Amino acid sequence: MFFIEWWNSLGIILQIFYCIAIPATLVLLIQTVMMLIGLGDDGDVGDADVGNIDDISDVPDEVPDGVFGEDSISDTVDASGLEGLRIFTVRGIVAFFVVFGWVGVVMLGANVHLAITLAVAAVSGFAMMVALAFLFKAVMKLRSDGNTDNRNAIGKSGKVYLTIPPARSGSGKVEVILQGSCVERNAVTDETEPIPTGTEIVVVGVSGQVDLVVKRK
Repeated sequence: MFFIEWWNSLGIILQIFYCIAIPATLVLLIQTVMMLIGLGDDGDVGDADVGNIDDISDVPDEVPDGVFGEDSISDTVDASGLEGLRIFTVRGIVAFFVVFGWVGVVMLGANVHLAITLAVAAVSGFAMMVALAFLFKAVMKLRSDGNTDNRNAIGKSGKVYLTIPPARSGSGKVEVILQGSCVERNAVTDETEPIPTGTEIVVVGVSGQVDLVVKRK
């Protein structure tokens, strides 16, 4: 049989690479198809970024521009660090073996030294894991942004990401926890001094349904 003859003609190392590459590729294809038809669970990549969407039915239709109705902050959070990339997930590990296996097959087939093949295949596989983590982080961020309401940020604490000009003369950016996600939003302030990067702030209102109105914490 042709397949058996071809398989026996391969060296043991090349057979190992094929045994890694082919099953991993099949698993990745199955994962992708399941995700496309809505059966795959991508929670290993993005759940921490999306979180549960809060019920916004109790949020008033109109929020006074720049008015914060409470003296105390009950849900103080620290937005000093965004969720890190989740590299070592099931999908990421499968992708690593796919790239590792096929790079090994190609390089050994080209008679590259085994040590070089292993190094390049490992680096390529890890690069694929990182790229996949960035991709799914971006997808989860877009999904989260599409389901959030800036009014739910009122009363939340965060930190300035880009300096906010004074007296609403321009907008900066802040990082706040909004509906379980650490998000980046445009922000203005009524304070007479600029609020520099790294300053802790409190969201006191919204402006034009786009910008958050903040003050120093």
